[in-house]
Order: sequence, then structure tokens, then C-alpha cells
Amino acid sequence: MGRKFEVRKLSMAKTQGAKTKVYSKYGKEIYVVAKSGGPDPDANLSLRRLIERAKKDQVPGHVIDKAIEKAVGGAGEDFVPARYEGFGPGGCMVIVDCLTDNANRTITDVRNCFTKTDSKLGAQNSSAFMFDHLAIFGFDGDDDEVILEALMEADVDVTDVEVDDGKVTVFVPDTEFFKAKTSLFESFPDIEFDVEEISWVPQDTKDISEKDMPMFEKFMDMLNDCDDVQNVYHNANV
Repeated sequence: MGRKFEVRKLSMAKTQGAKTKVYSKYGKEIYVVAKSGGPDPDANLSLRRLIERAKKDQVPGHVIDKAIEKAVGGAGEDFVPARYEGFGPGGCMVIVDCLTDNANRTITDVRNCFTKTDSKLGAQNSSAFMFDHLAIFGFDGDDDEVILEALMEADVDVTDVEVDDGKVTVFVPDTEFFKAKTSLFESFPDIEFDVEEISWVPQDTKDISEKDMPMFEKFMDMLNDCDDVQNVYHNANV
């Protein structure tokens, strides 16, 4: 169908020195999701998806359990989501998702990342309108028609299916995540997902010149260092 997928999301480093950042990121998100939707993963599908993703990223069980326990006990900070949008080095579009217990601190930190890298913080929906919020599944395969047929028989609203170099990538609306995953498991019991996530996928890309690349890398590093930043999405072609 023509949607060439590449991950255009700031990846949190998995080196030993950065693991604390990764654990903190998941701890906050699990706490918020468990507090808002309940601590039982069987009843709270968003929590179940998040726990599965955390385990894939090698987050220890005690970090997950502690976050859920805090949510049950009502202890801990009152984190709320915050989203910022704008234009990064080279004119790329950027979405910054945060969880914060101090909105003034968070906006100051994020704005600092933009201003110190010749970037521009924009208004709400200044960039998001050029992204699609999609659930994405990636796995081994070479027949998109078989996959599409199985999903359509299960009445899944499919956005796109592509095959590239022995890999299948399925795109569905974010609200169809569990319906699509269940359908794929039922149709292909041995399936193993390389990718299963909900992400902002750019509708188009922006080439970053060699001149702008050092500033782009600095911009991404600064955002990654912000404690409240959970995910960064962009349309930069690097």
C-alpha cells in the first residue's frame, strides 16, 4: 500500500548508564495507567500492553510491581500527561510527550531544548496534524495479502500492510491495537512480534542536511536528558 515505515522516534539508550532513565520512564507511565484504569492487567488492557513492552525492554519486575503498588496505595506523585509540538533543526516536525508533576518545570526544560538548538516550540497541533497515531506490528513474513485477509475477516480497521525484505509491518488505528493483536495471534499462533507499539507515524519526511545534523543530534540528546520526557517523535530523515 505504499507506507514505507521507519522508526522515527527517539530511542532511549539501553546502556548501563542510561538504564535508570528507562526504568523511570516506565515506572511513571505504569503508575499513571494503573492509577487511572486499575491495577489488574487483565481488566486494564492499556496496562497489560505497557507491562509487555516494559518486559521487552528488560525492565525488572520489581520496578513494574513498585509502580503498580504506588498506584494502588495512592502514594507517589500526581503525574499528568503533557504534549509539546514544534519544529526542530532543519525544519523537521517534532512531538514531545511528557509525564509531569510540575508543568512549569517541564515546559521550561522542553523550551530550553528548542531555544538552545535554533528550534521553534509551536502551538498545539502545529506538528501533530502531519502525523498519524497508529498501532504498529512488525514480524517475519512475506505475504501481505494473507495478513490483510486475516485482519479483515476479524473486522479490523486496517490502515496499511507492507512487506519489505522478509518483514511484515501492519498499521491500524491506535484504538484497534488489541483487536488486531488478538486477530494475528488467532490466525498465526506461532507469530513473534519484533514491533508492537502505538506511535506517531509521520505522513511525510524531512531531509536533514549535513550542516544541520550536529544541531539535530544535540536537540535529541537534550530532550533525552529531560526527566519528564517520555517519548519524542519526528519526521526527520537522517
